[in-house]
Amino acid sequence: MKIERILLVCMLMVGGLACEKNALLDGPQPLDYAEVFSWAARPDSVEKSVDVFYVYPTLFGGTGEMNMDITDDAMRQRVLDVLPKQCGVFGDHCNVYAPYYRQMAMDGLMLDGAERNGYFSIGAADIERAFEYYIAHLNQGRPFILAGHSQGAEVLIALMKDAFHRPELMGKLVAAYLIGYSVTNEDLAACSWLKIAQSADDVGVIITYNTQSEHATGSPVLLPGARCVNPLNWTSGSEYAPKNLHRGAVFFKADGSVDSVAAEFTDAWIDENGALVAGTPDIDDYSSPGFPRGVYHKYDYSFFFNNLKENVGVRVEAYWDAK
Repeated sequence: MKIERILLVCMLMVGGLACEKNALLDGPQPLDYAEVFSWAARPDSVEKSVDVFYVYPTLFGGTGEMNMDITDDAMRQRVLDVLPKQCGVFGDHCNVYAPYYRQMAMDGLMLDGAERNGYFSIGAADIERAFEYYIAHLNQGRPFILAGHSQGAEVLIALMKDAFHRPELMGKLVAAYLIGYSVTNEDLAACSWLKIAQSADDVGVIITYNTQSEHATGSPVLLPGARCVNPLNWTSGSEYAPKNLHRGAVFFKADGSVDSVAAEFTDAWIDENGALVAGTPDIDDYSSPGFPRGVYHKYDYSFFFNNLKENVGVRVEAYWDAK
């Protein structure tokens, strides 16, 4: 009866959006991805032959609540501001689909075990639901890229583990750019369909890395057994990649507009722990707030922006060539 009363009140409210907002956060009720309100990016018209399904990083710090309220205007704007900083990598080649999700707060990342998993699973379930809606109603058979950063990458790793054993999904996957969290040897052993990129133009593969300085330690996103792909030479080995392979770092203002571009910004190599080492940046200028000194988590996309952008085009072309 309680549910019926809530629905009746919503139907009678003059402000339909207010009703929609209240319903979205009514306990464990799933978000409705048929509603445009549930998407930060969802094109009105499809202009490109490939899509990107993008999941944003941790933006909600936590104010007593442990999961982001997607009806909060300030939080929605934070998501919109981060889109050009990361989705800009994909926009030249892809139609961008980016769902809002009730991500776990930054405070929750420091929790352990079942408590952390409980908060994380709310956002992960949102993304799984959004992706299934996207495949069923929006994708229309096009190949797609998965892309995320930080918590966004973590929830996409969970999605790939749960759903991508299905050949109809793997057959349409151009690549998965799961950056700022770890895909581990344990993940690969448990899920044979997960493959790490070995070159600039293989498809159906995962590109993953966590950027830091040479002697940084204690990164919470660099897990034991982490795998890594170097975005300068697109290998997963320890080969050193010099600056002349760097196509340009792109740095952004808070609102997502471009601040500066730096060509040949850094060299890079993969260390014995699976970290992507950027040898050039000044540690104190680029260490990420809330992370150990020398961890460049905030700049995972920015440092290698133009290399990533170029590579998206290469992999899309390789996908169509293979077909």
